[in-house]
Amino acid sequence: MKSFRIVFLFSAMMIITTAFGKSRKCRLTERIGVCTSIDNAALIKSAGGAHVEENLMNFLMPQKSDADFAANRKAAAESVLPVRSTNCFFPGEIRLTGPDFDIETAVAYTEVAMRRAAEVGIKVTVLGSGWARSYPEGFSRDEAERQFVTLLKRMGAIAKKYGVVIAIEPLRKQECNFINTVQEGYEIAKKVGSPNVKVNADIYHMMQEGESPQSLINAGRKYIANVHIAENARRTPPSTDGDDFTPYFRALKKIKYNGSISIECGWGDFAKQLKPAIQEVQRQLLIAYGE
Repeated sequence: MKSFRIVFLFSAMMIITTAFGKSRKCRLTERIGVCTSIDNAALIKSAGGAHVEENLMNFLMPQKSDADFAANRKAAAESVLPVRSTNCFFPGEIRLTGPDFDIETAVAYTEVAMRRAAEVGIKVTVLGSGWARSYPEGFSRDEAERQFVTLLKRMGAIAKKYGVVIAIEPLRKQECNFINTVQEGYEIAKKVGSPNVKVNADIYHMMQEGESPQSLINAGRKYIANVHIAENARRTPPSTDGDDFTPYFRALKKIKYNGSISIECGWGDFAKQLKPAIQEVQRQLLIAYGE
């Protein structure tokens, strides 16, 4: 009788575990958001989206006072969706590399940005800022890297204090001459050595650079903190041209990626294109995850 109860309990646990696993296998389908203003949160939610990715300069306003920021703090508290992440970290006039490298201004700006990010529950701040990051012709690439790593070590300490992750965003060569691939971003993040400095993998930029999904696997879940997506040819919303993202999604599955995906693209008709775009990402995720 005792052995029967053990077998029965074991069988019941296996059934529950299997059922739960199948129903929750691809939770990434529930973590799709959009890079846009918080004003569009209700529309994103109605289309099946889960979060907003805001513009850091506009939303956290690091160059303005706390009084100026108060309205955005209130908007975040009242939003129907969380602002989980931000992009557009630095304005172009704050130089992150080159002869006009301005580390103290960048650090002071980061302090305000990270404090406010924590106040409104933002978890990831994407650091693209191609103009601020690019170095001028004739300047040493090695020196630019040294400057950027030095800065990121200080930024990482600030981010850690506030419980926020800074995600380096590799950008295509047309937009920046420094850190163009996920592989390069991953190598920079390793040199920084901070648990709060990771990488944003933008699938659009990866496709533009001809970068293989293997780079996602090389970096692994430890370093990939956020994902952006748009179609390759015209940076259109998913479902417009029918791009196949499943090789990249399979790589995310392989590393057991546990972050989010934000659609970052050019919109022709936001209200009309939003739901099909989210649904197409979900559809391809399910294919990639074998469901």
